[in-house]
Amino acid sequence: MIEVVLRAVRVDVGSSTPLLLLEEVQGDRVLPIYIGAPEAAAIAYALQGVSAPRPMTHDLLGNVITSLHARLFSVEITELVDNTFFATLRLLGDQNEILVSARPSDAVALALRVGAPILVADELMAREGKILQLTDDDEESVDENGEPFDEGAAADIVAQFGEFLDQVKPEDFGQ
Repeated sequence: MIEVVLRAVRVDVGSSTPLLLLEEVQGDRVLPIYIGAPEAAAIAYALQGVSAPRPMTHDLLGNVITSLHARLFSVEITELVDNTFFATLRLLGDQNEILVSARPSDAVALALRVGAPILVADELMAREGKILQLTDDDEESVDENGEPFDEGAAADIVAQFGEFLDQVKPEDFGQ
C-alpha cells in the first residue's frame, strides 16, 4: 500500500465534475477520482474545519466508531472495477480487525475528520496514477498532457451544492 494525502478537490474543466487528487507521500504520482458534488462538499467542510451544530454524516460515523471503542486505523483505496473505485475502512477494536467496504469519497471524508492515513493499493496506483504538475500555491494544476484543471475550489462546490439544496423539492426525486 502507498500512503497518499489529499492534494486538492477540483472541478474537471471538461466534465464539470468534482475530482479528488490523492498524491503519493513518497512519490510524484496522483490518483484522480471523480466524485459527486455532495461528497465534494463533505470533504470541503472537513478541509475548512466547518463544524455543524449537529453531527454531519461523516462526523456521526466517526462518533459511532469511537463509541464502539474502535478506531479507524486506515482508509484503503483498493481497486477500480468498471470505472468505479472501491475503498475499505480498516477498523481496529477490542483486538479485532474489521473491514468495511466504502466509497472512496466517504472514506476520505471520514479519514480527514479522524486523522487516519489514506492508502492506495500498489497495483492501482501503478495502473491509474498520473504524473501531474501541481503548484504549491494552488494557482493552477495541469495533467501530464498540459490540460488544466478548473480552479473551482472546494468553496465553489459547497456553494453550488447549497444552491441545489435550496431549490430541490421532495417530489423531484419521484417515488
